[in-house]
Amino acid sequence: MDLEFQLPSLTIAVDPGLSGGIAFQLDGQPAQAVAMPPTEGDLVNLLRQLATNPDNTVAFVEEVGGYIGQAQPASSAFKFGRNFGFILGALQMLGVRVELVRPQRWQKSLALGSATGCASKTEWKNKLKAAAQRLYPNLKPTLATADALLILDFARRSAPATRARPDLPLATAAPGSRRPEQKESGIIPPPRWE
Repeated sequence: MDLEFQLPSLTIAVDPGLSGGIAFQLDGQPAQAVAMPPTEGDLVNLLRQLATNPDNTVAFVEEVGGYIGQAQPASSAFKFGRNFGFILGALQMLGVRVELVRPQRWQKSLALGSATGCASKTEWKNKLKAAAQRLYPNLKPTLATADALLILDFARRSAPATRARPDLPLATAAPGSRRPEQKESGIIPPPRWE
């Protein structure tokens, strides 16, 4: 056992939509959540305040694709993708390790069924909000913060299985293999500047 390696003490969870939110929890402290900041500057300021110790911080960001549900104008999909990319860039700039998590993965862990089993997107979102309210009754989750809180819950429950050692050099891996975080979990390690 490597005594120098510690699990991150701050976990950040991000629902990257413009109407999404950010949830975070320091080990031993209650979780908190906020709606997505209205401007990119506000977002950077929030992430900078949270990630004061980037080596002990991990951010779980919902991995999004080009399709965001029902038929959407291209401009909406572009804004959604732009916000997702901006969040990843800001976290990388701050040196925070990022783990991408697909919606199907964190939603499956809730055992609520799926969006296709609901009559509408609104019904599904309200179901997710109700789950967040059960898990975090003192926070009063909103539609903006519910997904981020549920991603945070997923991250905290799956921590031992998903947190890989960012300091493990590629050279120690077997020839032709990849580190586990590169292959399966979607971790994007921060750059290490010499």
